[in-house]
Amino acid sequence: MAKANETPKPSDAPAQPVAALTSEQAATAAAAKEGGTKKKRPGVAPRRGKKLREKMATATNKVEKAGTVTLRQAIVLLKSIKRVKFDETIEIHLNLGIDTTQQDQNVRGSTPLPHGIGKTVRVLVFCQGENVNRAKEAGADYAGGTELIAKIQGEGWLDFDVAIATQDMMGQVSRLGKLLGPRGLMPAPKAGTVVPAAADVGNAVREFKAGKVEYRADKGGNVHAGVGKMSFEEDKLVANITTFVESVRGAKPSGVKGNYVNSITVSATMSPGVRVNM
Repeated sequence: MAKANETPKPSDAPAQPVAALTSEQAATAAAAKEGGTKKKRPGVAPRRGKKLREKMATATNKVEKAGTVTLRQAIVLLKSIKRVKFDETIEIHLNLGIDTTQQDQNVRGSTPLPHGIGKTVRVLVFCQGENVNRAKEAGADYAGGTELIAKIQGEGWLDFDVAIATQDMMGQVSRLGKLLGPRGLMPAPKAGTVVPAAADVGNAVREFKAGKVEYRADKGGNVHAGVGKMSFEEDKLVANITTFVESVRGAKPSGVKGNYVNSITVSATMSPGVRVNM
């Protein structure tokens, strides 16, 4: 029996409540555990270095000083401010004066570019019978019917860039709408990816393999597309961009009043956009 004046042992002392760590203390403790540095927060880009900030500021100032230029001048400008080693994609962005809430003002289509887009396009064709051999002979990466549909539904397989379907397969392909639609891969007549029964599926495959580009206006009334590579000659980029713009202009809905094309901007993967007058 313990004496009255005896000091209790540590094990006999009542447990004291441990104060909860604040979020800042928890972050500091986690950082110390990982080697003394705080973890990067998801969605927050790392701080850019001084040299990179200076290069980006120089490029932006050069573009702003140039203002709105001709198409050829814009291409020359983009080539002059290139700052990365890889072959960047040249992109075009059009802002259209359409009301996207109106069904009859949706802009969608496709156009073959005279000099291609500078990258390998993986083409899948939903077809059956003799069309399977025709598609493969024309260069299709994948061609088939129910087996491809089952693979997409069962495995979520989407390792292709363009999906083409013959008219007789659309009844089965329509079941893939929820998978292909949000990714812009669903075959559609307006996009040129549904081949009529009397047409040659091989021609459609060859066009897309050669550089046929699909486009569709987003909710903001903008159309975006890659139209070549930085390594392309100026004349080839001019031809590709001109062809694309004329195709979008040709797709003008009859219900549009006033300006149809509000602005045209060209850019590269890692550069600011240059406004173009054409």
